[in-house]
Amino acid sequence: MAEKSGQDVVAPAPSRPSHDENNGHDHDHDHDHGHVPKLSAAFVQDAKSASDKERKMTLLQGVRLYPKAIGWSMLISTCIVMEGYDISLVSNFFAFPQFNQKFGDLQPNGSYEISAAWQAGLTNGVAVGEIIGLFINGYVSERFGYRWTVITALVCLTGFIAIFFTAQNVQTLLVAEILCGLPWGVFQTLTITYASEVCPIALRGHLTTYVNFCWGLGQLIGVGVISSMIDRQDEWSFRIPYALQWMWPVPLILGVFFAPESPWWLVRKGKLDEAKKSLLRLTSKNDETDFDADETVAMMVHTAALEEKITSGVSYWDCFRGIDLRRTEIVCCVWATQNLSGNSFSNYSTYFLTQAGLSTENAYSFAMGQYAINMVGVFGAWGLMSWGIGRRRLYIGGLMGLFSMLLIMGFLGLVPASNRDQGAMATGSIMIAWALFYQLTVGTITYSLVAELPSRRLQIKTVVLGRNLYNVVGIVNNVITPYMLNPTAWNWQNFAGFFWAGLCFLCLVYAFFRLPEPRGRTFAELDVLFEHKVSARKFDKTKVDVFQEDVAGEGLISNFHGRITGPSAKTTTTTTTTTTTTGA
Repeated sequence: MAEKSGQDVVAPAPSRPSHDENNGHDHDHDHDHGHVPKLSAAFVQDAKSASDKERKMTLLQGVRLYPKAIGWSMLISTCIVMEGYDISLVSNFFAFPQFNQKFGDLQPNGSYEISAAWQAGLTNGVAVGEIIGLFINGYVSERFGYRWTVITALVCLTGFIAIFFTAQNVQTLLVAEILCGLPWGVFQTLTITYASEVCPIALRGHLTTYVNFCWGLGQLIGVGVISSMIDRQDEWSFRIPYALQWMWPVPLILGVFFAPESPWWLVRKGKLDEAKKSLLRLTSKNDETDFDADETVAMMVHTAALEEKITSGVSYWDCFRGIDLRRTEIVCCVWATQNLSGNSFSNYSTYFLTQAGLSTENAYSFAMGQYAINMVGVFGAWGLMSWGIGRRRLYIGGLMGLFSMLLIMGFLGLVPASNRDQGAMATGSIMIAWALFYQLTVGTITYSLVAELPSRRLQIKTVVLGRNLYNVVGIVNNVITPYMLNPTAWNWQNFAGFFWAGLCFLCLVYAFFRLPEPRGRTFAELDVLFEHKVSARKFDKTKVDVFQEDVAGEGLISNFHGRITGPSAKTTTTTTTTTTTTGA
């Protein structure tokens, strides 16, 4: 790194040839003549114009221009409500007397309890199914598009719910959790990637994090349904909550069928006319922003061509090669941090609070308050982002707060047995505060970060890998957490807070050194910042002009040869792209 006039100038990284494994076009003609098609100057100027307009767009302008995109994105994100609903059922049923009597074992004191092993098995069944569904989604959605992948997943889920409803033993419940995990894995990634690809920069943080609101909504509905069934003494007390899952798929299938496809996906497939039609369906006429669909498509093509030049391919293996390795690492660790900062502890809130001394009714009341705060916290995070607080600062500040509260929760375990009721109430209050802080920061901001940091070409697969690490960590957590809390196992109770505080501190150290700030950046700008290996702590201070760099290649651009390309060139001439960092 050379230093000139108080500014750091980073030399451009060498570009790599593209080996797009999904592109079956024959380019022998270009090779025979030694020519590679190249984007025309006029087309690049259109792309630059759209990029400049998008970066200058305010939140209010974005809402006025993209109201349809907001609606469609919110509709598809609603699929996550079903996953949040079931996750709340499977963990909160462990504190439900009727459920334990049906599927648990008789204890010496006359009560029924599902063993820690089966508690871990049921919660892990969901994660196992989601891991499989996520990997399948990485291939299927990129080939058939987002809409049809979501519709197929919803159809499958409709059938799998019947296994929940008719289950007579805990083994059947496990099968249902695994099978339902397959479509839920699809929803976990496509809802986020669709939201990031149908909206401008001004709305990107809000629509991607709305997914977390849907998660909290599902959890709140689930706990509310269980609470309303406490007084029932028959099996319908837990079969009705399972049956209510059928209220979601049919209306969602109809809505998603009429939704526009992601214009970014259409551009990657070479369908420029369809991409323009999709953009027009996502926007409303607004003279204030001077929106031009052709320019926006040009920006998408330019970004896709730039990524084709700097990214080796589009397979899962390519996520671990070159500059994409760093992007994959950050996405994976950011998402794993959710499960390493005490979230797993929080998922067992009702069960934990009953073990801490609260009655079943009060434990569910605290849980409903916690899940309601999960939803409110998303709106609070929107406000913090709108005030100019960056993703990185929110994420790191959140981890500091979570670490402090987990320590307090651990020290509450030192409360004498004679004051157990007061200690349990204090623990419940700290869990509510933890939930608010979590949703204002780490719980919500993660969804924006994992959508913004990958490249467009590898976004789905990178998000899949990140979510799967989240699930793997979740499996480990789901194995050890029941043992921590179950009175027939380790019975740590509040002292588990010390364990999660230690892991949270390690995540804080990682985020400080490795997490970059993507706020206000176009996807192309993020591509160049990663290409030039800019330090995570200098991302927000670094200026970059992506249009100083020629983009040409024989994969994507050849699909549009004659429409968006200029005179052929023998090779791509590398123009020095200056990446300037101001400040410290």
